[in-house]
Amino acid sequence: MEVLTSIFAPIHREGHRFIAIFAAITLLFFLIYDPLGWVGVLLTCWCAYFFRDPARVTPQRGGLIISPADGVVSAIAQVPPPVELDMPEPVMTRISVFMNVFNCHVNRIPIDATVTRTAYTPGLFFNASLDKASEDNERNAVCLTTEDGVRLAVVQIAGLVARRIISWASVDQKMKTGERFGMIRFGSRVDVYLPEGVAPLVALGQTMIAGETVLADLSAHEPARHGQRS
Repeated sequence: MEVLTSIFAPIHREGHRFIAIFAAITLLFFLIYDPLGWVGVLLTCWCAYFFRDPARVTPQRGGLIISPADGVVSAIAQVPPPVELDMPEPVMTRISVFMNVFNCHVNRIPIDATVTRTAYTPGLFFNASLDKASEDNERNAVCLTTEDGVRLAVVQIAGLVARRIISWASVDQKMKTGERFGMIRFGSRVDVYLPEGVAPLVALGQTMIAGETVLADLSAHEPARHGQRS
């Protein structure tokens, strides 16, 4: 049942017109050449799968920072925060979650917080798994501030084939952990900038589930975790 629920999850409204376009092209393919039409069927099914929007079970304890994206942790680094957000923190821990074209691309808020700043930056379309994508690619950055005044940032980054970043987060909007705030179409990456002194509780190569996987804990004092393939 869980497998069926994952495959036949609800479709996000952003995908409706794309699925319709794929279906129309598929019909045209069938009129031209039957085998080509079946290729179109597969592509239409993939398009519907790409825009799936499954329900998630989000941990509710205060202080937990949850993954905003499905995918794999591709990098963890100590870097300055995004310049476009004008955050005063000198260095923050950046966790990068890379999403391939088969991951769910609906992005979720990592912690209960208020949106205090947003910034869209046009740019290039390098492979989102590359480190330079954080500075050079088209991106949308969101600064979040908790009730305790803790700041962190979430940055949606366009990838090699991504051509549209969508964000519904607006300044002064209060958002809940796991709440949907945007998506990126067709391959991309999301960076999370943790507050100074907060260690990541995930490791390179670990698989993330948006709205469910715990990235960090504001109240924890344990060191950063390391993983091992098994």
